[in-house]
Amino acid sequence: MIIKNTTLNIKTDARETLKDISAMVQEFVQSTGVQNGHVTLFVPHTTAGVTINENADPDVATDMVLGFNKTFPNRKEFRHMEGNSDAHIKSSVIGASETILIEDGALRLGTWQGLYFCEFDGPRTRKLVLQVMGE
Repeated sequence: MIIKNTTLNIKTDARETLKDISAMVQEFVQSTGVQNGHVTLFVPHTTAGVTINENADPDVATDMVLGFNKTFPNRKEFRHMEGNSDAHIKSSVIGASETILIEDGALRLGTWQGLYFCEFDGPRTRKLVLQVMGE
């Protein structure tokens, strides 16, 4: 059993954005030599998250941000003093982790699937923790 960990720095350039991190994650998976197993992605932040969605059309990520803002707008009645309660809500809805299977050294994603780091309170430099387990 091989277990490898790393932490990636993810730089975001807007308050809210979905950044495709598929290639970065695949690169780390390949560097471990694991052929079959899984990789877990974990975001140690309360105003960011990680998700799997379509990465063939960049408009999907744009539309997702628009949808999040329509569904969870920043409201003046929110009491959190930092003024980013909407970011906390979006982070909780998206979630802080994903686990993806590794098969023959590659991420076992669907044809149109990609991995996204979800920034809801940027721009910032964030951490993304990866752990690969397998053989």
